[in-house]
This record gives sequence, C-alpha cells and structure tokens, in this order.
Amino acid sequence: MPTKRIRILIAKPGLDGHDRGAKVMAHALRDAGMEVIYSGLHQPVPSIVKMAIEEDVDVIGLSIMSGAHIPICKKIIELIKKEDLDRVIIVVGGVIPAKVIPILKEIGVTGIFPGGTPFEESIKFIKEHVRN
Repeated sequence: MPTKRIRILIAKPGLDGHDRGAKVMAHALRDAGMEVIYSGLHQPVPSIVKMAIEEDVDVIGLSIMSGAHIPICKKIIELIKKEDLDRVIIVVGGVIPAKVIPILKEIGVTGIFPGGTPFEESIKFIKEHVRN
C-alpha cells in the first residue's frame, strides 16, 4: 500500500518580502516527492492557519527573515492548538539567531533550519517527523 505524500505549506508571514530561499526550498521538497503549497508573500498568521486547514497539510514551513520568529511562531502554534491540528508540525527556516533556537523549541516548533542548512537535512527531518 503506497504511503500518502507529505503535504507542506511554505508560508511567508508578515511583512517579510524575501522569498528566494522559500521558493528554492519548495523546489527541493517537490523534488523529494512532497506536495508543496506556497502561500505567497505577506501572509497574516490566521490566513496561514486557514490555508493549512483548507489544504490539509502535514507541515507548515515558515520562512522568516524579519527577526519576528518568536511572536509569529507563538501565534501559529496557539491557532493550531485552537483548531485541534496537533498532527501538523511546524518547521522554521531563514535567518534564525542562535539565541532564539531554544525558545522556538520550547514553544513547540518541531524543526529549525537556519540559513545554510543542507536541503537533505531538512527533507530527512520532515520525512521522519510527519505522522502518516
């Protein structure tokens, strides 16, 4: 019996307008056999969660270059819990200061991939952590 393809939403929250890395990552995830939905730029957090519900994703991948990692992730996780989407994992990539990583883990971010993380590492992590 074939396993379900992993569905991942790559989202660009807030006013962050730098999406090259998100688009490159989306291509790498597609090449790895995942179904990728790209949110487009400047997405409010509630819209990201709504899109995740509508698209029935397994993963929300946030690309954040703005430095607003903690408030964005707190709000996403709060809304995911409210919507009873505990099966959806949250991964974050982009410019992530080392001092923020433990805080992100503590609030419930499953995977954290600072700039320069090899695609293979991110892909392997996602495949290992999605519940099929």
